[in-house]
Amino acid sequence: MLKQNSIYRIYLSLLLSAVLCGQGTTAPKQLNIVIVEGDGSINNVRQRVAREPIVQVEDENHKPVAGALVTFLLPSNGPGASFANGASTLTSVTGPDGRAIARGLRANNNKGQYQMRVTASMNGVTTSASLTMTNAAVAAALSTTAIWAIVLVAAAGAAAGVALGVTSGNGSGTNQPGSSPVTVTPGTPSVTPPR
Repeated sequence: MLKQNSIYRIYLSLLLSAVLCGQGTTAPKQLNIVIVEGDGSINNVRQRVAREPIVQVEDENHKPVAGALVTFLLPSNGPGASFANGASTLTSVTGPDGRAIARGLRANNNKGQYQMRVTASMNGVTTSASLTMTNAAVAAALSTTAIWAIVLVAAAGAAAGVALGVTSGNGSGTNQPGSSPVTVTPGTPSVTPPR
């Protein structure tokens, strides 16, 4: 079914190109690929998450080109990723804004930097570009349990410090005249998120 979708997109691209040419619109003489998003991104191998690259195909006048065929190619070994179907290539067709998105990108377990090759073509005109991505083992955020453990240890330390201050007083174990004793009452700690 995925292969049928790719064939359908290619057919749609060719049909759109034919319609545009038939309406007096001239085919682009040159194509340019602008990396909109994804170049230099860091993908988390622990979560197998990767940022989906977005490219824009433009003509020689820097206007978006709709209906261009865009192919995203990943390395076959080492650091890299794969698309939703496990393939190392994905073919897409640019929309009216000239953009194509490499959807379903998933980082592999190999850490390091790699290049994704992007090729755009329309009416026999072809261009290519590449973008750099890095797979890294990004530390996960602290869990709620870890945050509670830190809060409870800090609260216990504070309570111990107050208790030491109460028992030590002036060094003789008695309070000075006119000063009232410090009382610590246990209760339920509350934690609110940072503001």
